[in-house]
Amino acid sequence: MARIIAIANQKGGVGKTTTAINLSACLAENNKKVLTIDTDPQGNTTSGLGIEKDEIENTIYELMLDECTIKECIVKTEIENLHVMPSNVNLAGAEIELLGISDKEYILKNAVDYIKDDYDYIIIDCPPSLNMLTVNAMTTADTVLVPIQCEYYALEGLSQLIHTINLVQQRLNANLVMEGVVFTMYDARTNLSLQVVESVKNNLNTTIYKTIIPRSVRLAEAPSHGLPINKYDSRSTGAESYRMLAKEVINRKDL
Repeated sequence: MARIIAIANQKGGVGKTTTAINLSACLAENNKKVLTIDTDPQGNTTSGLGIEKDEIENTIYELMLDECTIKECIVKTEIENLHVMPSNVNLAGAEIELLGISDKEYILKNAVDYIKDDYDYIIIDCPPSLNMLTVNAMTTADTVLVPIQCEYYALEGLSQLIHTINLVQQRLNANLVMEGVVFTMYDARTNLSLQVVESVKNNLNTTIYKTIIPRSVRLAEAPSHGLPINKYDSRSTGAESYRMLAKEVINRKDL
């Protein structure tokens, strides 16, 4: 049965999508069967894995509105062992269309229950807001992984995210736990990055992954080529970092 990890932070630009794409690809590289679910209407995870998001007949939007089955909206990628449930801008309207539907918080979970035995890992990229799509991701997930950018406002909004995770735990998904925090966009040349890491370690009572993702031009370039970093530049520091993160995730079976 798959381990389901939601990657969430309502702050945009923290490396959430980058982490979803590259963690998925590096888990697949370790011969794990991986499904990546894109719940962000921007569809950046979808295009970052080489899928033409605007040319797809069935996306997570059609699934949420019960217009297709989950198997009909899963797409193979060019990467071995890696499938995607794609998203595009249509998803932005889903929240309004779901008004009045009972148990709308569980739509994704109920669909994923049908296929979770087919995968080792299911990675869910959440939108950069705490909305119904994020709640659906958290009711589906076993754990939440939070990417934190190494910058001054890193902790801002984090308490709100943890509050949301706790609420989902209490009311919708009692089994949800915090997978931990991963630092992204780390710049070894600045004291600030180091201070942010220390500050989070001192203020957060949660697991902090040892792997720190560096700020990297190659990492930033890869999505525009529709490739994860381990395919775009296999020897780059970004590729090595996400391989290390994937190994850490695989080794954390005790959650």
